Amino acid sequence: MATGVSMVLFLLGTMVSLGGSWLLVSRLERLGERAGMSEALLGMVAALAADAPEITSAVAALAHGQGAVGAGVVVGSNVFNLAALLGLASVVAGRIGLHRKVVWLSGTVAVWVALVCLLTVLGALSAIAGLILVALVLLPYLAILGLRPRQMAALPVPASWSLWLTAAVHEEELELDEAIRPRRGTWRDAVVAGLMLLVVVAASTLMESTGTTLGARFGVADIVTGGLVLAVVTSLPNAVAAVYLAARGRGAAVLSTALNSNALNIAFGLLLPAVITGLGPRTGQGILVAAWYAGLTVAALAFAHRGRGLTRLPGAVIIGGYLLFVAALIISTLQDRVSLPVALVPAAVLAVVAAVVLALPQQDAEGVVQPGARRGLMSSDGLVPGWSPARAWRTSLAVCAAIALVDAATGHRLILIGLLAFGPCFALLSGRWRRTAATGVIALALGVLLGVPDGVFDTFVHYAFLAAIAVVACSATACAAVIEHRRTG
Repeated sequence: MATGVSMVLFLLGTMVSLGGSWLLVSRLERLGERAGMSEALLGMVAALAADAPEITSAVAALAHGQGAVGAGVVVGSNVFNLAALLGLASVVAGRIGLHRKVVWLSGTVAVWVALVCLLTVLGALSAIAGLILVALVLLPYLAILGLRPRQMAALPVPASWSLWLTAAVHEEELELDEAIRPRRGTWRDAVVAGLMLLVVVAASTLMESTGTTLGARFGVADIVTGGLVLAVVTSLPNAVAAVYLAARGRGAAVLSTALNSNALNIAFGLLLPAVITGLGPRTGQGILVAAWYAGLTVAALAFAHRGRGLTRLPGAVIIGGYLLFVAALIISTLQDRVSLPVALVPAAVLAVVAAVVLALPQQDAEGVVQPGARRGLMSSDGLVPGWSPARAWRTSLAVCAAIALVDAATGHRLILIGLLAFGPCFALLSGRWRRTAATGVIALALGVLLGVPDGVFDTFVHYAFLAAIAVVACSATACAAVIEHRRTG
């Protein structure tokens, strides 16, 4: 088939798949409303329908024996979902507010699924074991979303658990009710949904086939074709919907769309077909994609929980994390392997930036420090007389930065990585465990980065320095936690 014809068919398959999935989502929402589904469960149905292009493309690739493309489409689209659905949406909207119970409920499932995915791609779990582990959490989660408050109260769990679950689902439904509540469906909607499902399957299969052909013709690695090109294209409906919901202030709807979509992608687009066809040989690029998916999921949830939502700064960090992932994946394919610098250096950069943002005072959409954060910023109850916790923490960051600059400037002639352990020690003087932990993460990440100019990267000496920093950081954080607990208790 000529290259021009393949390009036309790829674009045609993309447009038909995206348009068909949009119609499929709207009709399934109407049918769910007619069936009396709760708002939260209706959101899950909408996420599954919007995932039709990703799932179909991944299944088609796995069925053709192209494991790298299939896994790349699913896991790569999950990384893109975090950047587009949470990062871009918060940047566009300025702020998406979230209830912490919603973050805990959806986030627990999301982190579990991401870790199971990583272990499966690593080969530590078989596809069927991974599917069972995901089902053990995902199925009860779906059941809980479908329960009414009276049914929730009758669950055979402690009363405090049922009350917490009821509150979490209710907080999510408060926003989903306005965000996605459709009109009741008819038999015509059922017919249209059935036809659109066939159209999406056919168009996505065509898109995967022609995309893979074009990638091979231009010498593009399968993991890039699946993890970047097809992953982004098939995730566009979810991204557009998330930005729309965020602009309307529906934070819980955005979070549900992102996390539920990712969980369903792994269950139905990766693990279920892999049980039949297998995942194919394990590759460094596949592990890299899965690791970034898990890491960025944890980072996004940490931002959302800490700030009761996402503002522009955390959103920009999430987007920056995705760009670092893209750079690492492309470099690894050019090198035809995943080297330790490519795997660790971008992750260390993201860890440093994320730790700093997590430790900053909380701000609203206009950049105004929230009252609770301002009190913490201006208080003078640090361990050093006359020093506020914020001053002690800033000093710890300055110490880390000064050591890193001197070490990088002197290169292999002077190795100062071990001195970064002083950073968490200075942060301990703030008497705040979160800030101490953030400084520990920054010191450890800087230690990873400095292994390159020092010429000791991936050596016993490098690992010994990193282990020393980690031990000091953990000890300092534990001490700070005890101090903070005694002062506030």
